[in-house]
Amino acid sequence: MTELEVLEEALCSATGMDKESFSLSLPYWQLKTYKKNEFYNEYKNVCKHLAFIISGVFRVYRVNEETGDERNVIFFSRSQFMTSYKSFLNQEPCNYYTESMINSTVVYIHIDHLNQLYHQSHQWEKFGRLTAEAAFNDVMNNTEGFLFKGPEDRYLEMIKKHPDIINSVPLYHIASYLGIQGPSLSRIRKRMVGK
Repeated sequence: MTELEVLEEALCSATGMDKESFSLSLPYWQLKTYKKNEFYNEYKNVCKHLAFIISGVFRVYRVNEETGDERNVIFFSRSQFMTSYKSFLNQEPCNYYTESMINSTVVYIHIDHLNQLYHQSHQWEKFGRLTAEAAFNDVMNNTEGFLFKGPEDRYLEMIKKHPDIINSVPLYHIASYLGIQGPSLSRIRKRMVGK
């Protein structure tokens, strides 16, 4: 399958979009590969693209300006749409970095082209709504996870959502995402092996 065929299958499956509506977007998608540690979007840049991940893992993180400590906020992996949503929707500078954790491949579309598609097709409008709803749902799940769930439950949810992450991302990044220290993550992983 080509990258655009993978994208079309994902879109049709998730939104019910038909081939005719998808074909409207064909001139706009571009393919890009990222090397490990290469940025998709950087702090203070305006995010102008929505990407669909063909392969790879990205992390979204923020740097504490006083301490220099990095805090991972979210991971994106294969078959997910990725952007810095607040920056993308409002076309304002981003408060986060988005970095490829391994060699990765995406197809992406510019916000202007996406807006054109919204005006051309109700199916593309539906795609935009469903994408925004999914992003909101992810943010709420992450927030509620930190408020109401322990690190072990958050770890299990992360593995379910990103099954290849353990083999792709250094454990200290996973610990940062979970809001715990490395030794705590090691204990959680040992308990998982015992179950």
